[in-house]
Amino acid sequence: MKKTIILSILILLIPVMHISANEDVTTNDIALEKAEIEQYALPFSGKLFIDTKKLNTLIENLEEKVYQAPVDATLDERGEIMEGEPGFALDKEKFHSLFRKFFYTDNNERLKVPKRKIYPNVDSELLAEISNQEIGSYVTTFKEGNAERSHNIELAAEAINNVVVFSGKTFSFNEVVGERTEERGYMRAPVIVKGELAEDVGGGICQVSSTLYNAVDLEGIEIVERYEHSRSVPYVPPGRDATVSWWGPDFAFKNTYNQPILLRAKAENGNMVVRVYASDTIENTSNDQDS
Repeated sequence: MKKTIILSILILLIPVMHISANEDVTTNDIALEKAEIEQYALPFSGKLFIDTKKLNTLIENLEEKVYQAPVDATLDERGEIMEGEPGFALDKEKFHSLFRKFFYTDNNERLKVPKRKIYPNVDSELLAEISNQEIGSYVTTFKEGNAERSHNIELAAEAINNVVVFSGKTFSFNEVVGERTEERGYMRAPVIVKGELAEDVGGGICQVSSTLYNAVDLEGIEIVERYEHSRSVPYVPPGRDATVSWWGPDFAFKNTYNQPILLRAKAENGNMVVRVYASDTIENTSNDQDS
């Protein structure tokens, strides 16, 4: 009997998911029933007070369910702009107001959880502006016959492709590409560890970071973090590499231009290519700071 009562209480505390018949399931609209809202009364208060601790837990759960990340505008393989899409987040201020209104009135309607739009950082207008001119590029070659290594290079290149680095911001290779794991599609391939060749998941991505380093080695780019391999690598001249490891070295640079820069990367037909684009009005602001 005691277990049944506890289970019934837990069921009442679970937020009710309501999909309107007039809306697409992908909108993930949520509505709370009147009976559920009443469960947030402070015990023994006779519905005079709201249990704020329980309400805050509800809000945290709703934030997770409602959140939908915005999608930045990108360039496709032909260089044409693909429109971005806004995301959504819980409108906490409006929700607080509506919740109290429904709690303290006899309104028996569902409380539709309010959302607010989140606009992408990169829209089509900005992308069109910063893709006007190429300010840097670099190409390295790899053997397509090594299928695992080639696959890793393609994955990492895809991760940095279409990335926009805003003025004054720092790009981190590890942060953008993420951890190289088998779950994320990376394969075991040759790597250099303490001067010796070995094999590990994600082998080959250092060619991507090294190609990127040479492409962004520009007047308006400050190299924040870069490490060389413990032995020479065949795809770049000596001293021009940038080794990376999830639990170790990173490659990072800061954009000191007055405008954002756009990275375009692609691994195809044995070529690892990185190009850097910017607007026509781009200027190096690091010189102004030094003077």
